[in-house]
Amino acid sequence: MSSQGAEPSIFSRIIAREIPATIVAETDRLIAFEDIAPQAPVHVVITTKDPQYRNVVELAAGDPGLLAELVRVAQTIADERTMGQFRLVFNTGAASGQTVFHVHAHVLGVVTVADALGEGSLGSL
Repeated sequence: MSSQGAEPSIFSRIIAREIPATIVAETDRLIAFEDIAPQAPVHVVITTKDPQYRNVVELAAGDPGLLAELVRVAQTIADERTMGQFRLVFNTGAASGQTVFHVHAHVLGVVTVADALGEGSLGSL
């Protein structure tokens, strides 16, 4: 869990509308926005509004219902943007590529059937 007195993460600042973002979905407990450095034709970040969970392992242990809600929102975004086919990526720990320690998932996908998700379609992910 996050430490008291720590600086707000970039995600907390987006949630507070201190940093602009293209928001694509929002619930009482989650927010989803377009990634500023997309790694696929569709690349949306979904994060919790509560910063207490640093990664998906903490979220699953502390609030499995919120994790299920995050997956439902990911599916809704994929239904709207990628014909329901997508990758849902959680990086856990710095060595895995996690740079913001406020739990979040990346929804990665393509827009058309012709762009179907193949082994090499999303770069080195």
